[in-house]
Amino acid sequence: MQSKQSGRTPRRAAQKVSCEQCYFRVNRLCALELPEPCTTFRPSEAQLRPPQQLRFVFRPERRTRAAWSFPSAQEQAALHA
Repeated sequence: MQSKQSGRTPRRAAQKVSCEQCYFRVNRLCALELPEPCTTFRPSEAQLRPPQQLRFVFRPERRTRAAWSFPSAQEQAALHA
């Protein structure tokens, strides 16, 4: 069976990472002495900044009076009299 090429672009060879390229090693935050990069590897170019938070926008105040209210005692008495 022949393999049919899909419309995908060929994958690039994954670069081999090392501890010297890790954010924690570059900033002297790593205390591990391992022969290969650990699971917490982060590229040193990432700078590990959190995403910017959305700005808080105040909405206009809502009406303080209800659009509909119960009739007063006098109005109820007048309706049922």
